[in-house]
Amino acid sequence: MESERYKGCGVWGHAIIQQEDILLPERYTAGGTITQNNSLVETSGILGHFDTEDEARHVGLAWTPAWIDCHG
Repeated sequence: MESERYKGCGVWGHAIIQQEDILLPERYTAGGTITQNNSLVETSGILGHFDTEDEARHVGLAWTPAWIDCHG
């Protein structure tokens, strides 16, 4: 999980491992979370599937400012 601050909110990027078959390579789903004053504001749901944990985490983190800008 990777976190930052954006316009007074805590923003988080998540990478969730998806292992459907032990013989296949690991894949990750991306998600984002926004908090303010230690309260949940919004979560993204699944933003996509990625081959690396870093890529998934960055996509989740990139979603957060876009949501804040559209709903702020």
